[in-house]
Amino acid sequence: MPAAIHHDWTRAEVEALFALPFNDLLFQAQTVHRANHDPNAVQVSTLLSIKTGGCPEDCAYCPQAARYATGVKAEKLMSVEAVVARAQAAKDAGASRFCMGAAWRSPKDRDVEKVADIVSAVKALGLQTCATLGMLTQPQANRLKTAGLDFYNHNLDTAPEFYGEVIHTREYQDRLDTLECVREAGLKTCCGGIVGMGESRAQRAGLLQTLANLPEHPESVPINQLVQVPGTPLAGTEALDPFEFVRSIAVARILMPESVVRLSAGRESMDDALQALCFAAGANSIFYGEKLLTTGNPDVEHDRRLFERLGLKPLEVEIEPGTVHADIVERADAA
Repeated sequence: MPAAIHHDWTRAEVEALFALPFNDLLFQAQTVHRANHDPNAVQVSTLLSIKTGGCPEDCAYCPQAARYATGVKAEKLMSVEAVVARAQAAKDAGASRFCMGAAWRSPKDRDVEKVADIVSAVKALGLQTCATLGMLTQPQANRLKTAGLDFYNHNLDTAPEFYGEVIHTREYQDRLDTLECVREAGLKTCCGGIVGMGESRAQRAGLLQTLANLPEHPESVPINQLVQVPGTPLAGTEALDPFEFVRSIAVARILMPESVVRLSAGRESMDDALQALCFAAGANSIFYGEKLLTTGNPDVEHDRRLFERLGLKPLEVEIEPGTVHADIVERADAA
């Protein structure tokens, strides 16, 4: 029987879940997972940076921040045709959702118009679409919805009380305001956070509590493990215990029963056994990395072999029709 949906979790309740014996926590998470999802199906997404680098924010984990010397060069927004070609390659490799990220603090209206064209063209390929562009106004969120965008990603990153240790150029409320605009526009929300940034277990509980107590649970909840990039302030942070990461996945599953929980950044450093534990804890979405588009797909082939070994299958998703202009369709077909 599906678990009841709650939006009133207390910090003590969430911390109590984290404190359960590992096997008991996984049992609870797997029970909730099976009541709400196919336990052997995993949704597959591909992420592409359509505008890289040059971001004015100071997120301590991010190599795209202009103020950090990480070797990432600022690039212009990709063309519609270039993005469509990458989206088609992702679809051919088995992705059902194509996620597009742009390193902006908040896009200008003219930027949103360009992204809207890209979204419409990708949607015309028969893929779910997701974008992460920074903070949005209500009219911008509405415009992306009419272009055919399905999901908007805007992470909370961490607990409210730890946020100021990581980011100083954007307030926590700014993130909540953008999520409200996204929901008001009728877009699905993709919202999660990053663990392993030096936060305490109580602060990890605070992140998940905040997500679970939003007015609506995010349809997609990415749980990222910090990827330490030289040149960023968080490089050299003590690595998170792998079992603590699995606990974070399991607690997210229990708190948000109907959400898709994505095993996200940091997966490339996880061995197969750890990933299998994450799937057992309730993760049912992954990213195929960008490498599949440039290096002959060794990462995708490894994922396929892992799926075979675990008896997993890609989740089939329904593609909602979007408003796609004829000229965009022609450009997509031409690409």
